[in-house]
Order: sequence, then C-alpha cells, then structure tokens
Amino acid sequence: MMEATITTTVATPSWSYWLPNHNHNHNHNHHYPSHFNHFLHLHPPHFTGLRVSRSNNNQVVSGWDDKPFEILETGQKAYFDEQDVITFLDPPKDLIPLDPSSYNPASYLWKKIEDIPEERRHRLLLLLKPRLISMAWQIAGTRYENSKLVKKSASTLLSNSNNDAVMKLEYYNCLTSGGPMPISWINSFRKAIFSCKDGKAYGRLIGGSVLDAFTNSFTPLYFTVRQLREVMSTEQPCDLAYEFGDGLYDIKELPQGFPRPTKHIYPFNDHLVIYVRYLGPGVLVGQAWQEGKKLEQVPRKLCDDILMVKDYTLLQDQ
Repeated sequence: MMEATITTTVATPSWSYWLPNHNHNHNHNHHYPSHFNHFLHLHPPHFTGLRVSRSNNNQVVSGWDDKPFEILETGQKAYFDEQDVITFLDPPKDLIPLDPSSYNPASYLWKKIEDIPEERRHRLLLLLKPRLISMAWQIAGTRYENSKLVKKSASTLLSNSNNDAVMKLEYYNCLTSGGPMPISWINSFRKAIFSCKDGKAYGRLIGGSVLDAFTNSFTPLYFTVRQLREVMSTEQPCDLAYEFGDGLYDIKELPQGFPRPTKHIYPFNDHLVIYVRYLGPGVLVGQAWQEGKKLEQVPRKLCDDILMVKDYTLLQDQ
C-alpha cells in the first residue's frame, strides 16, 4: 500500500472534550460507551493535521470516512450522530469541556441534529431519557444568545409564509416522562400542526391508543399557534406558544378527517399553554403550563418537559 501524509491546518473546535490527566499508568479502567471513541475521534482536542492513506486503487481513505454506525453485540446498529447528541447532553463524568464559555451549546446541538438524516431523527425519542429532555430544554435556552441561530426555525411550516394559498400540515411524535391521571396518555402522543389559507396556524394533540383515538373524535384538543418570546410563568425565552383556550375555535378549514373543535375538558380548559423552543431541524422541546382561570391561581406544570420530533414518514409537507 502506498501511503502519503498530507498536513493541513484545522481549527481546534472550541467545544472539544478532553480526558483529564490522571496521575497513574495507562492501564486505568475507564468504561466509556463504545460509540464514545468515535465521539472523541470526531472532535480531537488538539488536532493540527490529517493523516490520509491511499489504497491500492488510489482511493483516499481517512478517519473521516468511518461508517456512521457500529454493530452492537445484540446485532443492532448504534448510529454515531444520534449517540453524539446523547453524549453531549449526558457526558461521562471524566470529561471536562474545554472553555465552555467560548461556544454556544445550542449551536453545537443544532448542528448534530442537522447531521442526523430525517428518516432517523425519530430515534431520539427512544434514546433520550426524561432527564435529558429537560437538559435539552435548558440547552435550547442558550440559542437566544446567538443572533444568527435565533433566526432559524425548526419547522418549515411556520418558517415559510403561506403564499400559495394551500393548507400545510406537519405531524410530530411527542414524549414526556409522565402526565397526571386521567391523561396518562400524554406520556406518548402525537401532535399535528397546520396552517390555513388565511395565514393562521392551529394544531391539535392526538392520543396514541385505540381508546384515545375514539376519545379524540369527541374531544379533539385544538390549540392556536402563535409566536411568543417569553414563558409567562418563568419569564424564560421561547419561540412559540400553543394556547388551548376553551377549544371552541372557529376554524374555517380543517385537514381531511379532522373532527370539528369542541369545548375542552379539564385540565386543558384551565388556561393551558405549551411553550416551545426550537432544538434543531424538525426537533422541538416544550413545557406545558396550567396558568389557571383564577387570578390567584399559581401556574403549575401539567407534565415534565416534552420532546417533539417531526414525523417525516408521512411526507405531510408534500
């Protein structure tokens, strides 16, 4: 094999991670996930050159050409892009970020989600534990410190003006760590967002089970979608608000098969608002707050933080 060495200058990513220098021999036993070696490989802490090899057929082969997954002992594939997201949200304790004040965590997370092919982003619903969804909400909050990033939208439906006078529809699969009885179905549910020809946007929550599907036809949980910059209960920044109101919306046009709006039942009629932050293309995080009909009522969260991932399999944008 003929081997050639090419040296090129590459700026060291400010979000790199490094292993602390323990004062003991090299036989220490750190058990990182197998995918984590790739995470370190992609982001070397002091990377100043690139070693490139040429195979017999003169094709360039380098470390950057590694396949984007590994085969686990169970035979399943572990994709590095998704695993990088998990590692960033929940890094091993032995890792210390290099100068965390020099980079924007939301910007890095946005890029990693963008790297995941659309048809695989739903895997984040399986990989992110509830506490990591809460961590994602916090990291998404740093997005507002970046003037360029804050202009980006995770939803093509809401980022494009509806000039073609046709209804647009997006579906999202959503996950929380639990909701109150008798709406425990909110652990896992679907969400539909649609824009009407008049430019207004609405949505509805859809339960997942057969019983929920039956109930949905009688109590469809519609809400209005509007841009909002602040969570009322916490004064934290956000991008959108899903306002449920009483549910009796005079929507002139509905997607095919959607029932007519009806009055909401408790707790959805208790001034419920879901505040949303953009996390990455097709991925959102939210918080649901019961703000109450009574002025003296203290706002409270309906459930834990919500992860929402666009369902690309239905190609609703088409």
